[in-house]
Amino acid sequence: MFKKFQLFISLCILITLSGQQAWSAITQAEVDRLGNDLTPIGGEKAGNAEGTIPAWEGGITTPPAGYVKGMHHPDPYAGDSAQFTITASNLNQHKDQLSIGHQALLNAYDTYKMAVYPTRRSASYPQRVYDATKQIALTSEVIGDGAGVSGAILGIPFPIPKSGHEVIWNHLVRYRGTIAARHISQAAPTRNGRFTLVDFEDEFLFNYTLEGMKAEELDNTLLYFKQEVKAPARLAGTILLAHETMDQITEPRRAWVYNTGQRRVRRAPNVAYDNPGTAADGVRTSDQFDMFNGALDRYNWKLLGKREMYMPYNSYKLHSDQVKVKEILTPLHINQDLARYELHRVWVVDATLKEGKRHLYSRRTFYVDEDSWQILAVDQYDGRGELWRISEGHCINYYEEPTFWSTLEVHTDLFSGRYLAIGLDNQRKMYEFGIDREVSDYTPSALRRSGIR
Repeated sequence: MFKKFQLFISLCILITLSGQQAWSAITQAEVDRLGNDLTPIGGEKAGNAEGTIPAWEGGITTPPAGYVKGMHHPDPYAGDSAQFTITASNLNQHKDQLSIGHQALLNAYDTYKMAVYPTRRSASYPQRVYDATKQIALTSEVIGDGAGVSGAILGIPFPIPKSGHEVIWNHLVRYRGTIAARHISQAAPTRNGRFTLVDFEDEFLFNYTLEGMKAEELDNTLLYFKQEVKAPARLAGTILLAHETMDQITEPRRAWVYNTGQRRVRRAPNVAYDNPGTAADGVRTSDQFDMFNGALDRYNWKLLGKREMYMPYNSYKLHSDQVKVKEILTPLHINQDLARYELHRVWVVDATLKEGKRHLYSRRTFYVDEDSWQILAVDQYDGRGELWRISEGHCINYYEEPTFWSTLEVHTDLFSGRYLAIGLDNQRKMYEFGIDREVSDYTPSALRRSGIR
């Protein structure tokens, strides 16, 4: 009997170990491909056979002539012309390269169109990110049924992903500078196009990418985030502070809110999952911010592979200070004359709600850029399994850093005929990378001191 028990325990250990190995099943031979036939963070370096996707040659490594730090970013591809435009009338010709969400938008709105431009593989990161990616590729592993990551710092932990969890974690920890501030606006236009701007001042301290940081020193903290509402007056002065954890099941996100009416700081336990986004008029959930953020525990994450698809990319027109916000915010959807789409290879991850878990979205399909690990689009389904909301991340290369990040996120609600646009910075001060902040600036006591109303 005792021998049988020993055999049972041994089998359990073997099963457990094999399960752990499955999370981190990358070989040295695969790691050696990084920087050779693969980009330093895992994309396919070569173009496609048809020549419609070019080879990656390092992305943008030098800002355009005349650029001065602090300017809105001049479009390095301003001379490009649209190759063709996709509408409802020619949708079927391009169906294989369109997401379900984009097909739905084309069918839903006569005014919706997608102008397709030459593909420019502009994404780039600092060399230290590339070096770190190669160093951690063998040590990084997903832990706790996908709830966290260990053995990773600075770089992309899973450059050759084997699971949906790994792809999404690459997005969550991707490089966005070290300490940054952004000055952005948000709007949720009504069906007839009326809107009120909500102005934010956001700050990020990316603990994971700090110079000299070591994995064992992270203290389970991925990043520190502070967001202050500056307008309208009825909301101004409210401040959210969040500490994003690497393992949100062992230790959930820590969050606090400074309330202007009460002049006090309180814990904010509900800034997560499908709770309403800040001042978003109910059009997006908390975990849709940055296309997806937070814990992965409520979904099963299935990696469907990689596809060539038309995605928002190099959206410098939507970022331009020569464009007014009112020109972008048109009824039903943003002004598609200002949007740019390109053919890119994306990882496709399908997330389905686990049995016994709850969320507004029963299913979500993510399209993740192979060159940056930025989520470019998401299809979200309601409890009946019907497509409900489509999200787009219109991105640019902030080439002074450099990093590839969204300049405008758009979340479109098919049922209400409304959408939320967040990231509008056309008439705002530019993103600031490398601002002077310390971890001590992102504590509840510091939040208390920064409250002014």
